[in-house]
Amino acid sequence: MNIIYFLAYLVLWPVFRIFKPTKCINKKNFPEGGALLCANHTRMSDPLFIAYALGLRHQIHVMAKEEVMHWPVIGLILKYGGIFGVKRGQADIGAIKTAMKYLKNGELLLIFPEGTRHQDGDMGDAKTGAAMLAVRTGVPIVPIYLPAEKRWFRWNQVVIGEPYHPVVAGKRATPEEYRAIADEVMTRIEALQPQAGR
Repeated sequence: MNIIYFLAYLVLWPVFRIFKPTKCINKKNFPEGGALLCANHTRMSDPLFIAYALGLRHQIHVMAKEEVMHWPVIGLILKYGGIFGVKRGQADIGAIKTAMKYLKNGELLLIFPEGTRHQDGDMGDAKTGAAMLAVRTGVPIVPIYLPAEKRWFRWNQVVIGEPYHPVVAGKRATPEEYRAIADEVMTRIEALQPQAGR
């Protein structure tokens, strides 16, 4: 367990247990070992809701937009807590290598396939990066749904879907197969929405 992650978890515990309590739906679906967590994205706080839904036993790494890594103080905390930046709109080889390293080491990586927030709760089109990482590392994809509205003093559900391995025809996926996998990820995430009771 990363010590910075552990300390930050303890400091923020009252927020996600008292003020905006987080409830995990279908935690039994969560696999052992490395996995690629793919969630819809509505708020900057989404990674925190997922972290508290899974509990301290499951440390997650997060691929975040590069800009947040340069925020004073917070950027350093994120960096040493296992979060890393990705340059949006370009092929960030460094970020891809970091992501693959975590997954191949049997760790958990959280990605928001849409690549940006949709604060109204609508689902956007997924980028193909998550599909590529899952295929190349062989880890399962775990779809996760979060409601757009994060409520005070009431349960905020985080719904865990069934893990699955995307299938491709050959040793290397084609661009069309990556596109199909990316679309399937968002379909599976959206299918979890009724279980959140919103």
